[in-house]
Amino acid sequence: MPDQWYDFGPELRRRRLAARLSLHQLGQRVHYSKSQLSKVERGIKRPTSELARLCDTELRAGGALSRLVPVRPSESPLTFPGSDDEVWLMQLRKDGSSSFRPVSRREVLTAGAASVLTLPAGDPGTLVLEGTETFADASRLLFDQFRRLGQTSGPASVLPLLITQTHSLEQLAARSGPRGRRTLLLLASRYAEYAGWMAQECGDDTAAIWWTDRAVHLAAAGADTGLATYAQVRRSLISLYRGDIAEAVQLAAHALESEAPARIRGLAAQHLAQGAAAEGDHDTCMRSLDRARRLLEQDAADPAEPVLGASHVPDVVSMFTGWCLYDLGRPKQAAELLDQETARIPEHAFRTRARYGVRRALAHAAAGDIDHACRITSDALPSVRLIHSATVTADLRRLAHTLGRHSRNAAVRTLLPDLSGALTRSTAF
Repeated sequence: MPDQWYDFGPELRRRRLAARLSLHQLGQRVHYSKSQLSKVERGIKRPTSELARLCDTELRAGGALSRLVPVRPSESPLTFPGSDDEVWLMQLRKDGSSSFRPVSRREVLTAGAASVLTLPAGDPGTLVLEGTETFADASRLLFDQFRRLGQTSGPASVLPLLITQTHSLEQLAARSGPRGRRTLLLLASRYAEYAGWMAQECGDDTAAIWWTDRAVHLAAAGADTGLATYAQVRRSLISLYRGDIAEAVQLAAHALESEAPARIRGLAAQHLAQGAAAEGDHDTCMRSLDRARRLLEQDAADPAEPVLGASHVPDVVSMFTGWCLYDLGRPKQAAELLDQETARIPEHAFRTRARYGVRRALAHAAAGDIDHACRITSDALPSVRLIHSATVTADLRRLAHTLGRHSRNAAVRTLLPDLSGALTRSTAF
């Protein structure tokens, strides 16, 4: 309900008085000023979900305060035109930007052949088994390199390469025998799935879902039905970033109870834990994380094939646990765990280090360790500028808002120009 947050102030005051805490005492515990809390209690200032979670924890409200500050989901539609009878149009511009659009063959014919530049390629012929295996092996090696490139550059630089390789694999699969066709289709599905990740990192949720659905279609053609469930897991993550917690939980729960491989169900359990954390449900969150660990330990995927999900986090469940603790209003515990796990991320994984560096800083800032949060942020900003991630930028905005409450702190004043510059550049890109 749009006006539900107006009930937060009176309920916070009631619970604060019941706990025999003054505004100043509660403010010290949640690292908000007395005046800020007073404005929230009087309904002058809208409470943030972060404040609600912190107060939930300090006042032992069991999520009651968080439920009064629902996250407002993005209202942009997640639709994208698509057809089996389609042509892919990709524009690569001199300024480094690019765009992709699938259109029907009828649209191309209507526009006129003169408006589309084509390159003659001759008769592609039929790919024999030996050629299929060689191309598949090379494509696996390329995929690893593209993932490494995705850790060190902006997603807009990687996405056209992934689109091109997906198209090549799909076309070669059509000219191969049954055995080679399946291999190439499954590889194409992994490229399409990673293209979905990069589209999301570009801030385009609609394209992210389109590419994920494309990956499902390719995997199904290669007799891999598990990826259809993984698509629900990916949609769940997109919904979490959009703030639609109910949809995220529903999608993750459906995937978790499916017959998909253990890794896919383990990733679903992680997203279910994140949804529970956002709702302030500590017990459900911890149970889901325990289930995620058990499932991921059962993962029997072929190590030679591209992995689904995060590939640069040594212990992904522990890292998720740290972020869930932050969402549960336990920033000190979150900071300790995120410090421990971030230290294990490979040095070359700039995208992953940027993501969790910003989240570490958020946890330390929420825990009241402002100077340390500023040091972590300063160390993370070069990676943030390098990788141009829309999802990391979303967390960076939250961090800027949190640090902005401590504008008298010398470390904050020193950091803010660089932090504002990083946010401006990320938004412009």
